[in-house]
Amino acid sequence: MKAFSFVEIKELPPKPRNLGLTEIRGSYYTVVTPTYLKELLDIAGEYVDIFKYAGGSMRLHQVGIVKKINSMLHDYGVEVSTGGFTERVLVQGPEAFYMYLEEAKDLGFDIVEVSSGFIEIDEGDRIEIVKAIKKTGLKAKPEITLVKGAGGGLEEWETEGLPYEHMIRDAKLYLEAGAYMVMVESEGITEGVRKPRWDVVEALIREFGLEKLMFEAAERPVFRRYIYTFGPHVNLFIDHSQILEVTALRTELWAPKKPWGKVYFTKRP
Repeated sequence: MKAFSFVEIKELPPKPRNLGLTEIRGSYYTVVTPTYLKELLDIAGEYVDIFKYAGGSMRLHQVGIVKKINSMLHDYGVEVSTGGFTERVLVQGPEAFYMYLEEAKDLGFDIVEVSSGFIEIDEGDRIEIVKAIKKTGLKAKPEITLVKGAGGGLEEWETEGLPYEHMIRDAKLYLEAGAYMVMVESEGITEGVRKPRWDVVEALIREFGLEKLMFEAAERPVFRRYIYTFGPHVNLFIDHSQILEVTALRTELWAPKKPWGKVYFTKRP
């Protein structure tokens, strides 16, 4: 039983969920050790749906550590994503890509993200990449972006007025090829911009709904805006340190959009 269970909140549905997914970032900006992760999952594992190795960080770990982390995550009902490392592998050619898929499966990964911020991938090749991932028994989760070079940490993007039809086209391409979900890169939309492009977010949701989209939202004003605007069922990718705050928003435990209002206290007789 949870503490103060008499206090009413909107509990999340049990896992596996189709909506309101929360993906957390593993080691990259800060190191996520197996010990820390175990304690985090003990406290908040029921609120985590996907764990992502950011920036290809698993390439810096020993095989035994990766298997240990992935096995632990599965024990808590959490799926494991490679992150956008695929584009780093593809520069070495198709043979390296197929070796990557086989090792990802052997190491216990569930999801292969496909990013293309730093490389060009022809339309036909993108379809074949998604199909190859599925054939291996893994879930394909391609990324779509408003700007080229996303993921590189540029300080500011000039995106106001830029067309976004290519994002809708790319998402359709990936989903028709068999991707189970599409990741929406934040850079150029809500990250590194003077004016957030919420028009792009709204257009994507109108076209595809919430279930097939996950939005990168690892900044407090951003994930608050997503939940306030699109509700608790929007799928979000955040930092591991933010899991309880995001869950508090989803469940309406804390940080309401408006004050709760006036209360009247009567002494217990």
